[in-house]
Amino acid sequence: MPVTPLPPNPNLDHLKYQARDLLKAHASRELQAAQRIREFHPRFQECTDAAIFDAHFRLSDAQLTIARERGFASWARLKRRIEQPTLADKLDLPHHERIENPAFRQAVDLLDRGDVDGLRAHLNKYPRLVRERVTFEGGNYFDHPTLLEFVAENPVRRGTLPDNIVEVAKVILDAGAKEDQSALNDALGLVSTGCVPRECRVHLPLIDLLCDYGAEPTGAALAALAHWEFEAVDALLRNGVRLDLVIAAGLGRIEDFQQLLPASTDEERHRALALASQHGHAEIVRLLLDAGEDPNRYNPVEFHAHSTPLHQAAAWGHDEVVRLLVEHGARPDMKDTTPEQGTPADWARHEGQKDIEEYLQTQEALGRRRFNPIDSSPEAAQG
Repeated sequence: MPVTPLPPNPNLDHLKYQARDLLKAHASRELQAAQRIREFHPRFQECTDAAIFDAHFRLSDAQLTIARERGFASWARLKRRIEQPTLADKLDLPHHERIENPAFRQAVDLLDRGDVDGLRAHLNKYPRLVRERVTFEGGNYFDHPTLLEFVAENPVRRGTLPDNIVEVAKVILDAGAKEDQSALNDALGLVSTGCVPRECRVHLPLIDLLCDYGAEPTGAALAALAHWEFEAVDALLRNGVRLDLVIAAGLGRIEDFQQLLPASTDEERHRALALASQHGHAEIVRLLLDAGEDPNRYNPVEFHAHSTPLHQAAAWGHDEVVRLLVEHGARPDMKDTTPEQGTPADWARHEGQKDIEEYLQTQEALGRRRFNPIDSSPEAAQG
């Protein structure tokens, strides 16, 4: 689920009430609650709904979930933000203007200007900068970036990148960033999913550079598929990504998918259904449903987990996939896990998919009539 930023004047008591509501929803075994807990509470990320409901879930667990839904690592960090905000907490500022370390901020300014010589001299003076991380909280991602990750311009800060950004990135890598595997992987993921590198036509050379320095490409390929960045996926495949079931599903490679399906895991099939539904690959969706994949499971974490396959297919206008999912038992009344709690029909309406919206509304009405017949009198029941 996308992180829900705090309002301009957050109220800690209101957030405490939200945590208590989540605690009650867990006790009531509500599916939306299970998905929120799985996505945001680190202890439950690999758990099934049943395991989450059967676990001892305390108020402190609910508070941690609420804090992470808001983009904070802990309830204590969320509380600190409300009671003692700092420059880094000003979400209305671009990320580089929220950096409190002046040496780090200067390095980002040099990066943004494409000043290769100035950046090299600055990193020689402050060699530890390439290993340091800055902390941003309250957003969806980019919460503990290194300097290297700023080369992706993702999230968007200025809307552009210098023409020599590949050379800039190489300076940072050679100054020591190449030793940080996590930073390499994160930078590759940001480049592969960012619109600015693509629009500036530097995404492919940046991908090649980061992979040459040892970034692991598979995670970036999956993220790129979830964000419709197919050029990036092709580049990552050239850089060594193995074509597995999930990637084949996202790309609609039916023959490869059929060969890989028999030996696939539950996690792979879950991810594959999410991507195939999002991208409208009806035959792959059909094969997964025939193999027993549940169309009413929320999508896995990092694959638009706040929604179901039906939400995604409806929003992107994949009529055949929508009908296929419904015919295999997908519930059109399932709500997403955002505060708006939208149904697939709501998503279709938001994206202007009128025919799909009307179909899903009809299916919702049919479902209500099946489970709530108008005439519930004893005579009707006997008849």
